Amino acid sequence: MSSIVLSKGIRNNLLQLQNTAANIATTQSRLATGKKVNSALDNPANFFTSSSLNDRAGDLGDLLDGIGNAIQTINAANNGITSITNLVKSAQSTAKQAIQSAPTTGRLTGTGTSAATLTSSTSLTTSLGFTAGDTITVGDGTNTLTLTVGAAGSYAGVTGGGTATQTATVGSVQDILDAVNATTSGAANLKATAALTSDGKLQIGSVGSNAVSLQTNNTATNASVAALGFVGANGATALSATGTANATRNTLSAQFDQILTQIDQLAKDSGYNGKNLLSGDSIKVVFNEKTGTNQNSLSISGVDDSATGLGINRSKNSFQTDKNINDSLTELTNSLTTLRTQSSSLGSNLSVVQARQDFTKQTINTLKTGADNLVLADQNEEAANLLALQTRQQLSQTALSLANQADQGVLRLF
Repeated sequence: MSSIVLSKGIRNNLLQLQNTAANIATTQSRLATGKKVNSALDNPANFFTSSSLNDRAGDLGDLLDGIGNAIQTINAANNGITSITNLVKSAQSTAKQAIQSAPTTGRLTGTGTSAATLTSSTSLTTSLGFTAGDTITVGDGTNTLTLTVGAAGSYAGVTGGGTATQTATVGSVQDILDAVNATTSGAANLKATAALTSDGKLQIGSVGSNAVSLQTNNTATNASVAALGFVGANGATALSATGTANATRNTLSAQFDQILTQIDQLAKDSGYNGKNLLSGDSIKVVFNEKTGTNQNSLSISGVDDSATGLGINRSKNSFQTDKNINDSLTELTNSLTTLRTQSSSLGSNLSVVQARQDFTKQTINTLKTGADNLVLADQNEEAANLLALQTRQQLSQTALSLANQADQGVLRLF
Protein backbone atom coordinates (compact mmCIF):
# COMPACT_ATOMS: atom_id res chain seq x y z
CA MET A 1 0.00 0.00 0.00
CA SER A 2 2.95 2.31 0.62
CA SER A 3 3.79 2.19 -3.09
CA ILE A 4 0.48 3.85 -4.01
CA VAL A 5 0.96 7.54 -4.61
CA LEU A 6 -1.97 9.91 -4.08
CA SER A 7 -2.11 13.39 -5.42
CA LYS A 8 -2.12 16.28 -3.03
CA GLY A 9 -5.77 17.10 -3.71
CA ILE A 10 -6.95 13.55 -3.21
CA ARG A 11 -4.87 13.18 -0.03
CA ASN A 12 -6.27 16.40 1.46
CA ASN A 13 -9.84 15.41 0.67
CA LEU A 14 -9.26 11.92 2.03
CA LEU A 15 -7.87 13.36 5.26
CA GLN A 16 -10.90 15.60 5.67
CA LEU A 17 -13.17 12.66 5.02
CA GLN A 18 -11.39 10.60 7.67
CA ASN A 19 -11.65 13.40 10.23
CA THR A 20 -15.32 13.81 9.47
CA ALA A 21 -15.91 10.07 9.89
CA ALA A 22 -14.11 10.16 13.27
CA ASN A 23 -16.21 13.11 14.41
CA ILE A 24 -19.37 11.34 13.28
CA ALA A 25 -18.35 8.27 15.32
CA THR A 26 -17.73 10.46 18.38
CA THR A 27 -21.05 12.26 17.98
CA GLN A 28 -22.94 9.01 17.49
CA SER A 29 -21.32 7.64 20.66
CA ARG A 30 -22.44 10.73 22.59
CA LEU A 31 -25.96 10.36 21.27
CA ALA A 32 -26.00 6.66 22.16
CA THR A 33 -24.63 7.05 25.71
CA GLY A 34 -25.96 10.52 26.45
CA LYS A 35 -22.51 11.49 27.71
CA LYS A 36 -19.84 13.67 26.23
CA VAL A 37 -17.27 12.27 28.69
CA ASN A 38 -17.38 8.48 28.82
CA SER A 39 -13.93 7.82 30.25
CA ALA A 40 -10.95 9.57 31.74
CA LEU A 41 -9.45 9.67 28.24
CA ASP A 42 -12.19 12.02 27.07
CA ASN A 43 -11.68 14.64 29.81
CA PRO A 44 -9.80 13.56 32.96
CA ALA A 45 -10.76 16.57 35.09
CA ASN A 46 -14.47 16.37 34.34
CA PHE A 47 -14.55 12.58 34.56
CA PHE A 48 -12.99 12.32 38.03
CA THR A 49 -14.84 15.34 39.42
CA SER A 50 -18.14 13.88 38.23
CA SER A 51 -17.26 10.51 39.74
CA SER A 52 -16.48 12.15 43.08
CA LEU A 53 -19.77 14.03 43.11
CA ASN A 54 -21.70 10.88 42.23
CA ASP A 55 -19.89 8.93 44.96
CA ARG A 56 -20.91 11.48 47.59
CA ALA A 57 -24.48 11.48 46.30
CA GLY A 58 -24.49 7.69 46.64
CA ASP A 59 -23.18 7.86 50.21
CA LEU A 60 -25.88 10.36 51.17
CA GLY A 61 -28.46 8.17 49.46
CA ASP A 62 -27.41 5.28 51.70
CA LEU A 63 -27.90 7.53 54.74
CA LEU A 64 -31.45 8.33 53.63
CA ASP A 65 -32.45 4.76 54.49
CA GLY A 66 -31.30 5.24 58.08
CA ILE A 67 -32.98 8.63 58.29
CA GLY A 68 -36.22 7.12 57.00
CA ASN A 69 -36.04 4.34 59.60
CA ALA A 70 -35.46 6.92 62.33
CA ILE A 71 -38.53 8.88 61.26
CA GLN A 72 -40.69 5.77 61.41
CA THR A 73 -39.23 4.82 64.81
CA ILE A 74 -40.11 8.26 66.17
CA ASN A 75 -43.58 8.08 64.62
CA ALA A 76 -44.16 4.67 66.22
CA ALA A 77 -43.09 6.03 69.62
CA ASN A 78 -45.26 9.11 69.23
CA ASN A 79 -48.25 6.95 68.33
CA GLY A 80 -47.54 4.87 71.42
CA ILE A 81 -47.42 7.95 73.64
CA THR A 82 -50.75 9.14 72.23
CA SER A 83 -52.38 5.80 72.97
CA ILE A 84 -50.79 5.54 76.42
CA THR A 85 -52.06 9.04 77.19
CA ASN A 86 -55.58 7.89 76.34
CA LEU A 87 -55.18 4.88 78.63
CA VAL A 88 -53.94 7.08 81.47
CA LYS A 89 -56.99 9.29 81.03
CA SER A 90 -59.15 6.17 81.11
CA ALA A 91 -57.45 5.13 84.35
CA GLN A 92 -58.16 8.61 85.73
CA SER A 93 -61.82 8.20 84.88
CA THR A 94 -61.89 4.81 86.60
CA ALA A 95 -60.26 6.20 89.75
CA LYS A 96 -62.62 9.18 89.85
CA GLN A 97 -65.55 6.83 89.46
CA ALA A 98 -64.27 4.77 92.37
CA ILE A 99 -63.90 7.76 94.68
CA GLN A 100 -67.54 8.67 94.04
CA SER A 101 -68.55 5.33 95.52
CA ALA A 102 -68.88 5.07 99.31
CA PRO A 103 -65.64 4.00 101.00
CA THR A 104 -65.32 0.96 103.22
CA THR A 105 -67.71 0.78 106.13
CA GLY A 106 -66.62 -0.37 109.57
CA ARG A 107 -65.24 2.53 111.55
CA LEU A 108 -64.50 3.21 115.16
CA THR A 109 -65.66 6.74 115.81
CA GLY A 110 -65.27 8.53 119.10
CA THR A 111 -68.62 9.09 120.86
CA GLY A 112 -67.53 9.59 124.46
CA THR A 113 -69.16 12.60 126.08
CA SER A 114 -66.41 13.01 128.63
CA ALA A 115 -63.67 13.33 126.06
CA ALA A 116 -62.48 16.71 124.95
CA THR A 117 -63.15 17.91 121.43
CA LEU A 118 -60.01 16.87 119.64
CA THR A 119 -57.89 18.92 117.28
CA SER A 120 -54.78 17.90 115.43
CA SER A 121 -52.62 19.69 118.01
CA THR A 122 -54.29 18.16 121.09
CA SER A 123 -51.56 16.82 123.41
CA LEU A 124 -51.97 13.26 124.62
CA THR A 125 -50.32 13.94 127.98
CA THR A 126 -51.43 17.48 128.73
CA SER A 127 -55.02 17.35 127.48
CA LEU A 128 -56.00 13.68 127.51
CA GLY A 129 -54.27 12.37 130.63
CA PHE A 130 -51.91 9.92 129.04
CA THR A 131 -48.58 9.28 130.70
CA ALA A 132 -45.33 9.01 128.84
CA GLY A 133 -44.75 5.34 128.10
CA ASP A 134 -48.43 4.44 127.70
CA THR A 135 -49.20 2.56 124.51
CA ILE A 136 -52.02 2.70 122.01
CA THR A 137 -52.34 -0.27 119.67
CA VAL A 138 -54.19 -0.24 116.36
CA GLY A 139 -54.66 -3.59 114.63
CA ASP A 140 -56.34 -5.05 111.58
CA GLY A 141 -56.41 -8.70 112.62
CA THR A 142 -53.01 -9.41 111.05
CA ASN A 143 -50.83 -6.35 111.43
CA THR A 144 -50.40 -4.07 114.42
CA LEU A 145 -49.13 -0.58 115.01
CA THR A 146 -48.02 0.18 118.55
CA LEU A 147 -47.91 3.87 119.44
CA THR A 148 -45.88 4.84 122.49
CA VAL A 149 -46.91 8.10 124.14
CA GLY A 150 -44.09 10.61 124.38
CA ALA A 151 -43.54 14.34 124.59
CA ALA A 152 -44.86 16.81 122.06
CA GLY A 153 -42.76 16.77 118.90
CA SER A 154 -41.45 13.28 119.53
CA TYR A 155 -42.98 11.76 116.40
CA ALA A 156 -40.30 10.73 113.93
CA GLY A 157 -42.18 8.37 111.65
CA VAL A 158 -43.07 4.71 111.71
CA THR A 159 -40.42 2.03 112.04
CA GLY A 160 -40.67 -1.56 110.90
CA GLY A 161 -42.26 -0.70 107.55
CA GLY A 162 -43.17 -3.75 105.51
CA THR A 163 -43.45 -6.00 108.57
CA ALA A 164 -46.49 -7.15 110.52
CA THR A 165 -45.47 -5.20 113.63
CA GLN A 166 -44.67 -1.50 113.46
CA THR A 167 -44.02 1.14 116.09
CA ALA A 168 -43.95 4.88 116.50
CA THR A 169 -43.70 7.47 119.27
CA VAL A 170 -46.55 9.98 119.35
CA GLY A 171 -47.20 13.13 121.33
CA SER A 172 -50.37 14.57 119.77
CA VAL A 173 -53.53 13.55 117.95
CA GLN A 174 -51.90 14.58 114.66
CA ASP A 175 -49.08 12.16 115.37
CA ILE A 176 -51.64 9.35 115.67
CA LEU A 177 -53.17 10.33 112.34
CA ASP A 178 -49.77 10.48 110.64
CA ALA A 179 -48.61 7.16 112.06
CA VAL A 180 -51.75 5.20 111.17
CA ASN A 181 -52.07 6.67 107.69
CA ALA A 182 -48.38 6.16 106.96
CA THR A 183 -48.78 2.38 107.11
CA THR A 184 -51.58 1.84 104.61
CA SER A 185 -49.42 0.88 101.63
CA GLY A 186 -47.89 -2.52 101.03
CA ALA A 187 -49.31 -5.99 101.49
CA ALA A 188 -47.74 -6.45 104.95
CA ASN A 189 -48.74 -3.08 106.36
CA LEU A 190 -51.62 -2.03 108.55
CA LYS A 191 -55.00 -1.97 106.81
CA ALA A 192 -56.47 0.96 108.73
CA THR A 193 -56.92 4.69 108.35
CA ALA A 194 -57.28 7.51 110.86
CA ALA A 195 -59.07 10.84 110.59
CA LEU A 196 -60.66 13.57 112.68
CA THR A 197 -64.37 14.10 112.20
CA SER A 198 -65.85 17.56 111.79
CA ASP A 199 -67.02 17.51 115.42
CA GLY A 200 -63.56 16.71 116.78
CA LYS A 201 -63.73 12.93 117.18
CA LEU A 202 -61.00 10.48 116.25
CA GLN A 203 -62.10 7.95 113.66
CA ILE A 204 -60.29 4.70 112.95
CA GLY A 205 -61.45 3.06 109.72
CA SER A 206 -60.84 -0.37 108.29
CA VAL A 207 -59.56 -1.00 104.79
CA GLY A 208 -61.44 -3.72 102.98
CA SER A 209 -63.24 -6.37 105.00
CA ASN A 210 -60.70 -6.65 107.81
CA ALA A 211 -61.52 -6.05 111.47
CA VAL A 212 -59.92 -2.91 112.87
CA SER A 213 -59.22 -2.62 116.59
CA LEU A 214 -58.01 0.01 119.04
CA GLN A 215 -56.79 -0.49 122.60
CA THR A 216 -54.52 0.98 125.28
CA ASN A 217 -52.41 -0.62 127.98
CA ASN A 218 -53.77 1.62 130.74
CA THR A 219 -57.05 0.68 132.40
CA ALA A 220 -57.44 4.04 134.05
CA THR A 221 -60.51 5.79 132.73
CA ASN A 222 -58.70 8.86 131.55
CA ALA A 223 -56.06 6.82 129.78
CA SER A 224 -58.29 4.23 128.12
CA VAL A 225 -59.77 4.44 124.68
CA ALA A 226 -62.39 6.69 126.21
CA ALA A 227 -59.75 9.36 126.54
CA LEU A 228 -59.62 9.43 122.75
CA GLY A 229 -63.36 9.83 122.59
CA PHE A 230 -64.25 6.13 122.41
CA VAL A 231 -66.60 4.31 124.79
CA GLY A 232 -66.28 0.56 125.24
CA ALA A 233 -68.66 -1.84 126.93
CA ASN A 234 -68.15 -1.93 130.70
CA GLY A 235 -65.18 0.38 130.46
CA ALA A 236 -63.20 -2.01 128.27
CA THR A 237 -59.95 -0.67 126.96
CA ALA A 238 -60.34 -2.28 123.53
CA LEU A 239 -62.83 -1.72 120.74
CA SER A 240 -63.14 -3.37 117.33
CA ALA A 241 -65.23 -3.10 114.20
CA THR A 242 -65.35 -5.19 111.05
CA GLY A 243 -65.45 -3.39 107.76
CA THR A 244 -67.36 -4.41 104.66
CA ALA A 245 -65.40 -3.94 101.47
CA ASN A 246 -67.09 -1.84 98.81
CA ALA A 247 -67.74 -4.19 95.88
CA THR A 248 -67.85 -1.32 93.39
CA ARG A 249 -64.42 -0.12 94.48
CA ASN A 250 -63.08 -3.66 94.26
CA THR A 251 -64.34 -3.94 90.68
CA LEU A 252 -63.01 -0.54 89.65
CA SER A 253 -59.69 -1.32 91.31
CA ALA A 254 -59.39 -4.46 89.18
CA GLN A 255 -60.26 -2.44 86.06
CA PHE A 256 -57.65 0.14 87.01
CA ASP A 257 -54.96 -2.53 87.29
CA GLN A 258 -56.00 -4.01 83.93
CA ILE A 259 -55.52 -0.60 82.31
CA LEU A 260 -52.01 -0.41 83.77
CA THR A 261 -51.29 -3.84 82.29
CA GLN A 262 -52.42 -2.55 78.90
CA ILE A 263 -50.12 0.46 79.30
CA ASP A 264 -47.20 -1.93 79.86
CA GLN A 265 -48.10 -3.97 76.79
CA LEU A 266 -48.66 -0.91 74.60
CA ALA A 267 -45.26 0.49 75.55
CA LYS A 268 -43.65 -2.81 74.52
CA ASP A 269 -45.46 -2.77 71.17
CA SER A 270 -44.42 0.76 70.17
CA GLY A 271 -41.20 -0.20 68.43
CA TYR A 272 -40.17 -0.15 64.78
CA ASN A 273 -37.56 -2.31 63.08
CA GLY A 274 -36.19 -3.58 66.39
CA LYS A 275 -35.96 -0.18 68.10
CA ASN A 276 -38.45 0.93 70.77
CA LEU A 277 -38.03 4.42 72.20
CA LEU A 278 -40.70 3.69 74.83
CA SER A 279 -38.82 0.69 76.21
CA GLY A 280 -35.51 2.42 76.82
CA ASP A 281 -33.89 1.94 73.39
CA SER A 282 -31.94 4.87 71.95
CA ILE A 283 -31.20 5.67 68.32
CA LYS A 284 -28.50 7.66 66.55
CA VAL A 285 -29.39 9.32 63.25
CA VAL A 286 -26.37 10.09 61.02
CA PHE A 287 -26.79 13.01 58.62
CA ASN A 288 -23.56 13.08 56.59
CA GLU A 289 -21.02 10.67 55.17
CA LYS A 290 -18.11 11.84 57.30
CA THR A 291 -16.61 10.21 60.39
CA GLY A 292 -15.19 11.29 63.72
CA THR A 293 -15.64 14.87 64.80
CA ASN A 294 -16.81 15.84 61.31
CA GLN A 295 -19.82 13.55 61.46
CA ASN A 296 -23.19 15.22 61.99
CA SER A 297 -25.77 13.20 63.88
CA LEU A 298 -28.65 13.33 66.34
CA SER A 299 -28.97 10.99 69.32
CA ILE A 300 -32.47 10.32 70.64
CA SER A 301 -32.68 8.73 74.08
CA GLY A 302 -35.41 6.25 74.90
CA VAL A 303 -37.70 6.32 77.92
CA ASP A 304 -39.56 3.79 80.03
CA ASP A 305 -43.25 4.34 79.44
CA SER A 306 -44.48 1.30 81.28
CA ALA A 307 -46.81 2.02 84.18
CA THR A 308 -43.90 1.64 86.59
CA GLY A 309 -41.68 3.86 84.45
CA LEU A 310 -44.36 6.55 84.48
CA GLY A 311 -44.64 6.30 88.27
CA ILE A 312 -48.11 4.74 88.29
CA ASN A 313 -48.52 2.03 90.93
CA ARG A 314 -51.13 -0.69 91.02
CA SER A 315 -54.20 0.17 93.07
CA LYS A 316 -53.58 0.03 96.82
CA ASN A 317 -55.94 -1.82 99.14
CA SER A 318 -58.43 -2.29 96.29
CA PHE A 319 -59.26 1.44 96.40
CA GLN A 320 -61.08 0.97 99.71
CA THR A 321 -59.98 4.35 101.04
CA ASP A 322 -60.18 7.77 99.46
CA LYS A 323 -56.50 8.29 100.26
CA ASN A 324 -55.56 5.27 98.16
CA ILE A 325 -57.52 6.66 95.23
CA ASN A 326 -56.20 10.20 95.62
CA ASP A 327 -52.65 8.85 95.67
CA SER A 328 -53.33 7.09 92.35
CA LEU A 329 -54.91 10.22 90.88
CA THR A 330 -51.81 12.21 91.80
CA GLU A 331 -49.60 9.62 90.09
CA LEU A 332 -51.80 9.73 86.98
CA THR A 333 -51.66 13.52 86.81
CA ASN A 334 -47.88 13.45 87.09
CA SER A 335 -47.64 10.77 84.40
CA LEU A 336 -49.72 12.87 82.00
CA THR A 337 -47.27 15.73 82.48
CA THR A 338 -44.41 13.33 81.74
CA LEU A 339 -46.12 12.00 78.61
CA ARG A 340 -46.79 15.50 77.29
CA THR A 341 -43.14 16.42 77.82
CA GLN A 342 -42.02 13.27 76.01
CA SER A 343 -44.42 13.93 73.13
CA SER A 344 -43.09 17.47 72.77
CA SER A 345 -39.50 16.22 72.75
CA LEU A 346 -40.27 13.56 70.14
CA GLY A 347 -42.06 16.13 68.00
CA SER A 348 -39.03 18.40 68.12
CA ASN A 349 -36.68 15.57 67.20
CA LEU A 350 -39.00 14.47 64.39
CA SER A 351 -38.96 17.98 62.93
CA VAL A 352 -35.16 18.01 62.96
CA VAL A 353 -34.86 14.60 61.30
CA GLN A 354 -37.46 15.45 58.64
CA ALA A 355 -35.68 18.74 57.89
CA ARG A 356 -32.39 16.88 57.48
CA GLN A 357 -34.11 14.32 55.26
CA ASP A 358 -35.37 17.06 52.95
CA PHE A 359 -31.96 18.76 52.99
CA THR A 360 -30.20 15.49 52.16
CA LYS A 361 -32.52 14.85 49.22
CA GLN A 362 -31.87 18.35 47.89
CA THR A 363 -28.12 17.93 48.36
CA ILE A 364 -28.18 14.64 46.46
CA ASN A 365 -30.05 16.32 43.63
CA THR A 366 -27.52 19.16 43.57
CA LEU A 367 -24.59 16.74 43.47
CA LYS A 368 -26.09 14.64 40.70
CA THR A 369 -26.96 17.71 38.65
CA GLY A 370 -23.41 19.02 39.02
CA ALA A 371 -21.96 15.65 38.08
CA ASP A 372 -24.19 15.39 35.03
CA ASN A 373 -23.31 18.88 33.88
CA LEU A 374 -19.68 17.80 33.67
CA VAL A 375 -20.17 14.66 31.58
CA LEU A 376 -23.59 14.65 29.93
CA ALA A 377 -23.98 15.63 26.31
CA ASP A 378 -26.50 18.09 24.94
CA GLN A 379 -28.64 15.81 22.80
CA ASN A 380 -29.97 18.64 20.66
CA GLU A 381 -26.50 20.00 20.03
CA GLU A 382 -25.07 16.58 19.24
CA ALA A 383 -27.95 15.83 16.86
CA ALA A 384 -27.27 19.08 15.02
CA ASN A 385 -23.56 18.25 14.95
CA LEU A 386 -24.29 14.84 13.47
CA LEU A 387 -26.43 16.34 10.74
CA ALA A 388 -23.71 18.88 9.92
CA LEU A 389 -21.03 16.19 9.89
CA GLN A 390 -23.06 13.96 7.65
CA THR A 391 -23.49 16.90 5.24
CA ARG A 392 -19.76 17.57 5.43
CA GLN A 393 -19.07 13.90 4.79
CA GLN A 394 -21.18 13.99 1.67
CA LEU A 395 -19.40 17.14 0.47
CA SER A 396 -16.00 15.58 1.23
CA GLN A 397 -16.93 12.52 -0.75
CA THR A 398 -17.99 14.76 -3.65
CA ALA A 399 -14.73 16.74 -3.41
CA LEU A 400 -12.75 13.53 -3.36
CA SER A 401 -14.57 12.34 -6.45
CA LEU A 402 -13.85 15.63 -8.23
CA ALA A 403 -10.18 15.45 -7.30
CA ASN A 404 -10.02 11.93 -8.63
CA GLN A 405 -11.64 13.03 -11.89
CA ALA A 406 -9.04 15.79 -12.23
CA ASP A 407 -6.27 13.22 -11.98
CA GLN A 408 -7.98 11.05 -14.55
CA GLY A 409 -8.05 14.04 -16.95
CA VAL A 410 -4.27 13.77 -17.26
CA LEU A 411 -4.67 10.30 -18.73
CA ARG A 412 -6.68 11.68 -21.60
CA LEU A 413 -3.58 13.50 -22.81
CA PHE A 414 -2.09 10.16 -23.75
